[in-house]
Amino acid sequence: MENILILIFVMGYLAITLEHSLKIDKLIPALSMMVLMWAFISVGNFNIYIVDEALKTLVIADFNETLLHHFGKTTEILIFLIGAMTIVEIIDHFDGFSAIKGFVKTKSKRKLIVVFCAIGFFLSAVIDNLTATIILISILRKIVKSNELRVWYASLIVIAANSGGAWSPIGDVTTTMLWIANKVTAVKLIESLFLPSIISIIVPVVIASFLPIFKGNLEEVVVENEQKSTHSSLMFYLGLGGIVFVPIFKTITHLPPYLGMMFSLAVIAAIAEILSRKKFELTTLENESTHISPLQKSLSRIELPSVLFFLGILMAVAAMESVGNLFEFSKWLSVTIPNLDIVVLILGVSSSIIDNVPLVAASIGMFQHGTDDMLWHFIAFSAGTGGSMLIIGSAAGVVAMGMERINFFWYLKNITWLAVLGFLSGAVTFMVLQSF
Repeated sequence: MENILILIFVMGYLAITLEHSLKIDKLIPALSMMVLMWAFISVGNFNIYIVDEALKTLVIADFNETLLHHFGKTTEILIFLIGAMTIVEIIDHFDGFSAIKGFVKTKSKRKLIVVFCAIGFFLSAVIDNLTATIILISILRKIVKSNELRVWYASLIVIAANSGGAWSPIGDVTTTMLWIANKVTAVKLIESLFLPSIISIIVPVVIASFLPIFKGNLEEVVVENEQKSTHSSLMFYLGLGGIVFVPIFKTITHLPPYLGMMFSLAVIAAIAEILSRKKFELTTLENESTHISPLQKSLSRIELPSVLFFLGILMAVAAMESVGNLFEFSKWLSVTIPNLDIVVLILGVSSSIIDNVPLVAASIGMFQHGTDDMLWHFIAFSAGTGGSMLIIGSAAGVVAMGMERINFFWYLKNITWLAVLGFLSGAVTFMVLQSF
């Protein structure tokens, strides 16, 4: 019967990986395999296990309690993500990201690489790598006219955004998962991964700056007098500050991160409400003045399909964990490949082919190492930066592929080697630092 669970998971995973070929949204197979796996566990009367971390063995547990436990842990992540997505949408509602345009003042093609990648690296650490990529490519379109040149910049932005998301507990879904699961703490994660992450982008940027396509200056820097909210800069810095406050809140109160995110959302939404009432958010409906809430608008724009996809994936992996498959696989892996560094590097390479969310979710169920163990930090780095090796290897890459129509094989030929060098340089840096 356990083979049926594995078959359902593999088939669902293949459907997710082949999303574009099958033309089926990936949340459909994710939700389907979640329900089918838990249904088979219930109908088949499987033994349900939890891991005794002290004895490193499996202990039989109650089905309903285990299901509720995993759903609770998954919901913590989803509520956290919904809060962060809503704050980002509130910032965008006030055109807050236009403040970034002020940092882009150079006409030099080489200097522009540094500017965009630096902004991408630090911005993605706060608002996540996917959103940072969308924002920077949108700005890039206003500055770089050449399509050929723009795909190079967009590809380097993907590498920068993925590297930036790896060292921050709020910069990538996978690092957020590890943080909320209490596998890493914010301070130790930043201490361990900031230098390896920055090396993983410095190496590609330095090498790329010597490529012929980046010689000389841009033909023209387009400056547009766009109308924007008078509160754009205020909401930009307030929103970023609210998200950055979440790890501080957790450190002070020892409460789960999603509570801190909800508090930040409440404060920012309240300020947005006050500002919108004062300025321009009044409309007339049936001769009555009706206030349009920025919070309601922002909530309607968040990516609910992504949230449901994470629900399906995380609960499907939890099903594998609950019947003991992941625990047994980890034991087999430790015997077959006793060097965990090699295992994590393989995980990083794998994340360029398949989604890193289930890979990290599986690793959480497979390994029973303590909080802030070197293993968890290395997994965060590898899963985050490894996705840059292929254009389909990360959410940031997929969105860049769609926005700039980046060809898979063009990326493989021109960018993959840069991403690989960055990944390996960062990995070596991490291992050297850990040896001291």
